[in-house]
Amino acid sequence: MTTTSLKLPDELKERAAAAADKLGVSPHAFMVDAIADATERAERRAEFVAEALSADEAMTRTGSGYEADEVFAYLRQRAARKKAARPKAKSWRG
Repeated sequence: MTTTSLKLPDELKERAAAAADKLGVSPHAFMVDAIADATERAERRAEFVAEALSADEAMTRTGSGYEADEVFAYLRQRAARKKAARPKAKSWRG
């Protein structure tokens, strides 16, 4: 494990220490967890963006996609834990 120096504004350091105390962990553990969480979010966002760009490229290449109203209706049904037929891709080229 490596050591890293992290300079924090006094107010943020105090807030982090207080939050750590309330959670019953050391300020160090609190900061390590916070950095791990932020890293995970950044990685997941990058994956999401990569998937979106890939889907956009596929839609442009194939000329087919999904109607937003059908997708929203499908998602509402699934969120309500009801069976729902997946929307079918349709050509959007004239």
